[in-house]
Amino acid sequence: MDKSKRLFLKSKRSFRRRLPPIQSGDRIDYRNMSLISRFISEQGKILSRRVNRLTLKQQRLITIAIKQARILSSLPFPNNEKQFERSESTTRTTALRTRNK
Repeated sequence: MDKSKRLFLKSKRSFRRRLPPIQSGDRIDYRNMSLISRFISEQGKILSRRVNRLTLKQQRLITIAIKQARILSSLPFPNNEKQFERSESTTRTTALRTRNK
């Protein structure tokens, strides 16, 4: 076969189709903790739709179920509090203010 004709031939790659994360029989509900926990990160954040491979409708239902479970104390809220430390710049400016007075 000529090189110019070889460029237009498609390679027949086989690929394995991924299974959907939510089966047709699964109920998306705030009480179904085994299902909900699959869509939460280690920090307790809701994973994105792209990571979960969910449809838009499924992602909305999962988000609502997670929020309901958090409100009912079945799941913890993610803790985003960071301890603030005084940096050198704030101590320098306060030292300058006291010297000028």
